[in-house]
Amino acid sequence: MLHKSLLKNKKIQEENLRHIAIIMDGNGRWSERKGKIRTLGHKEGFKTAKKIVKFAVKRNIKILTLYAFSKENWKRPKIEIMGLMELFFFALKNEINNLNKYNIRLKIIGEKSFFNKKLQNYIYKAEKKTLKNSGLILNIAANYSGRWDIIQATKRIIQAVQKGILDIKKIQEQNFSQYLSTSELSPVDLVIRTGGEKRISNFLLWQIAYSELYFTDILWPDFNQSTFQEAIDYFFTRERRFGRIKK
Repeated sequence: MLHKSLLKNKKIQEENLRHIAIIMDGNGRWSERKGKIRTLGHKEGFKTAKKIVKFAVKRNIKILTLYAFSKENWKRPKIEIMGLMELFFFALKNEINNLNKYNIRLKIIGEKSFFNKKLQNYIYKAEKKTLKNSGLILNIAANYSGRWDIIQATKRIIQAVQKGILDIKKIQEQNFSQYLSTSELSPVDLVIRTGGEKRISNFLLWQIAYSELYFTDILWPDFNQSTFQEAIDYFFTRERRFGRIKK
């Protein structure tokens, strides 16, 4: 049996890991290595995402943010984009029961107005149907950009100042965060990127200022609960000082 002090320390560590964000990279390369079309990799990646969400619920993670589609991804071949949009439709239409089963609240972050009206309606219905769930908050970043997020927050702040709601002299980091797409959520504690690349690709630029970063060569369709746990274990080895010196 673990000593009481060790159990207490473990509990403190787990409480410090509230928000995990994942850059799900490598779907296309996974398919290409198997001689398949890239769309197949995205379908396999979707299956992986479902498993990872369930594991996050099991580990009592409070917030999970998945980078599904960036604003830059529109530059990809049209056939691949069509496949991604179809997969998005499928997920929104067919996964609501599972989300409610596991008490998961769904939130889509990104410039949703860019999607067609049908997809926007699916997004609205999915968010509404899970709104009262009190477990894991699942953010799906779709048509998202960290720079866009900061710009739209700045615009909202300007409007608030113009209307007299906000005093420009009182704008601080804390209230700036309230105007981001992740308002009212805690900052990201751990960023995981699969696929071997070591960059953040315009993802949650404000929210990951003090996040721990974990990179793995594993392609997203091959990512599993074991490799997810390895990333979590890595987080617990880190000493997060937030600018302070070691005691």
